[in-house]
Amino acid sequence: MDTPLRKDTDTPLKGVRTNIVQSIRAFRVSDLHEAAQGLGHHFLYANLANAQSKQDVLDMIAQQFTFPSHFGKNFDALYDCMTDPLHKSGPQPGFIVVLEQIPANAKFDKEAREQLLDIFRDAADYWGDRKIPFRCFYSFL
Repeated sequence: MDTPLRKDTDTPLKGVRTNIVQSIRAFRVSDLHEAAQGLGHHFLYANLANAQSKQDVLDMIAQQFTFPSHFGKNFDALYDCMTDPLHKSGPQPGFIVVLEQIPANAKFDKEAREQLLDIFRDAADYWGDRKIPFRCFYSFL
């Protein structure tokens, strides 16, 4: 028997804004995945523990999010893949994105981490303008 879709108030996301980028903190990845399934949202997960550089981060996100092979592997292309093509592909139910263990090292410094998170903040704003939930949770290595 199919489980009916739940409202945000019935999930671990109760009280979490629908368009936000925030630290994963008390959330478990498995709970976020289950919440995405219950809500009928896309669940995008990338574990970046083995990334050392910006290029590694982009490569791993592209691979784990199954971006098309023509992905440009830069921050502009990342934003593009997270927004317009998805919007043009038809109605979207919502997104829960997890970026786990973002590197914190000399090759991927604080500025690079902020640029990465800004891409997801901009994507959250893009989807928010279209009244589509987009929640991104992250952790640092």
